[in-house]
Amino acid sequence: MEINPEIKKVLSEHYGEHDEGARLKSKHGSVEFLTTMKFVEKYLKPGDKIIEIGAGTGRYSLALAKMGYTVDAVELVESNVEIIKNNATPGEEINITQGDALDLSAFDDEAYDITLLLGPLYHLFTEKDKKRALGEALRVTKKGGIIFAAYIISDASILFNGFKRNAYNIAEFIEKGYIDPATFAARSEPALIFELVRKEDIDRLIANLPVKRLHYVASDGCSADLGEELDAMDDAAFELYLRYHFAVCERADMAGMTAHSLDVLKKL
Repeated sequence: MEINPEIKKVLSEHYGEHDEGARLKSKHGSVEFLTTMKFVEKYLKPGDKIIEIGAGTGRYSLALAKMGYTVDAVELVESNVEIIKNNATPGEEINITQGDALDLSAFDDEAYDITLLLGPLYHLFTEKDKKRALGEALRVTKKGGIIFAAYIISDASILFNGFKRNAYNIAEFIEKGYIDPATFAARSEPALIFELVRKEDIDRLIANLPVKRLHYVASDGCSADLGEELDAMDDAAFELYLRYHFAVCERADMAGMTAHSLDVLKKL
């Protein structure tokens, strides 16, 4: 099974025009990266083998390789693969493959201690494909290993991109069936690029998987909404904001306010 060609085309066009690496390096964008790395480092052990499925431009894979870990970086979009290769440092143990989250047949069962699935679930639009991606991630992870799965949360997107930025018209999206007029639950499709979910959708998705949830994290909290303010902060003020964010990012009342969430799962 491979990812829908329509999705692949849309993603290649989108990521060919947008610098995802630059977003993660801005102050407000770095909140997601720093939070995710904080939880990854919590479970890293010396000698761990890591796979990143949907590695993007390699922000996480390259950072982990620089820390001395062996990393297999798998990325669908060819232009992103080239960026990772160009930014890799000779001598570091990073293997870069163009591949698909729905088909990791090139990788052995139970080969990895840490599995990162930080992008593919943003772009899979059916429960069947999401379960396939999670199933492949689980298959290549050792028993007792840790899977980090990331999602885009609908309510923060509706509030920030819809009501605040007017990047899309909420009334029009309701009319087209992308937003439920009663519950404001979101529905997406490949042309819209991103799949938007709520925590209850994630809970349902993992309900029958052989995993134990260790953490559910509002990985960037309100940082997208506070983008201009965070980017204007000096280092001391931003450090204080990070202290606040780390203190509250696992609170249940943050689950709908974050643009991105991180599910940390242990394979049973």
